[in-house]
Amino acid sequence: MGLAKRRRTLGYSQEKLAQLLGVDRTTVGRWECGRIDPQPVQRRGLARVLEVSLEELDALLAPSRAEGRESDGHLPGEPSKAGDPDEMIRREFLRILTISGALTVLPAEEAEALVEGVHRGTPADFARMNSHLWQVYRLARSKGSVHPVVRDQLTTLNDALAGNGGGPRPLLNAAADLFQLAGEVAFDGSRYADAAASYSLAASVSKDAEAYDLWACALVRHAYVDMSERRYGQATQMLGAAARLADRGDSDLPTRQWVASVRAEAYAGLGDLDACERAMEQAESVLGLDGGTANGGWLRFDGARLTEERGSRYVQLGRLDLAERALRGALEQSALAPGQSYRRRGAVLTDLAAIGAKRRDAEQVVSYGHEAIGLARASSSGYVARRLRALCEEFGPLNRDHRVAELRAEIATLSTL
Repeated sequence: MGLAKRRRTLGYSQEKLAQLLGVDRTTVGRWECGRIDPQPVQRRGLARVLEVSLEELDALLAPSRAEGRESDGHLPGEPSKAGDPDEMIRREFLRILTISGALTVLPAEEAEALVEGVHRGTPADFARMNSHLWQVYRLARSKGSVHPVVRDQLTTLNDALAGNGGGPRPLLNAAADLFQLAGEVAFDGSRYADAAASYSLAASVSKDAEAYDLWACALVRHAYVDMSERRYGQATQMLGAAARLADRGDSDLPTRQWVASVRAEAYAGLGDLDACERAMEQAESVLGLDGGTANGGWLRFDGARLTEERGSRYVQLGRLDLAERALRGALEQSALAPGQSYRRRGAVLTDLAAIGAKRRDAEQVVSYGHEAIGLARASSSGYVARRLRALCEEFGPLNRDHRVAELRAEIATLSTL
């Protein structure tokens, strides 16, 4: 049974279901034809209205996804309209722009040699190219713009692995690295199934390469998929495995500290203040590591976000005074740090708006909320848009305030894809 059939069984039209969920009718239509998946907040409401569990909802959505792929004429994992000439031209144009942006920090001769090395399947060149792609991903306002070149790079890397050029383990490391980047692009675009699949592939390849830090980081990223749908218990299990792998990794890398930081988020989601505090203390030990604490690619935890992360954990736990103090400090730091990502600042602003909602302070909600919306639009970040949609759950009685109602309407227009 698919989503549309279940809806009809319960006697709902698309318009009625959309009204019950507070979405547009066309959104229901896109769910039913597999064009998009419901967001986490929408999933819970959809499951409730359809009188099914979240697991049963996934089963209802699966046929829709398959039909959507067939109607688009592409295979699972391929982008929509893959055979459309205009789309192919756009992808190639983006690929050229992204590669050019990734290599601008290199002399022209070295950049050309690097590209040639990648096409020859040279492991060291793959690793360097991946590092540049992570740099482009961090700087890109729209994370989705990086997708075409990541896909092309994966294709080239797969060809190199098939030919076993240059030795298997370095190429496996490069593949695990690139799969994690592909997962990050998918996750930011709210494509959770694609993100989870990419992270699972990264973990599997890391295991084959016996690359414990890479393996641990893949599991950490996979845990974020669980936390995005508030499955904090499952996330803690995944993070426990990541911690055990990190203990077998390179002690000079901050893998253990990053795992601890994300565990703090999971513990906060479970309402365990003591465990959250212990995990944050372990994460803060990153500040005592010597030398470079991040490799610029799949592992970027250097402690720069500890203040905002601690503030966000306190919001989850309802410790609003502690949260506000930390988040305002993070906001001041970001104002002094040119080039900070819109995604990070947008998350801090959303947390401050959430504090206002919990205090029933409409002025604080509207002030910070509107600024976060501006960043979400400027960056096309699905992550910030998802955070803002979750914020709407906190409004409660504030929905009667016309300013908050207008804010909610603006948030509803944001794309999370």
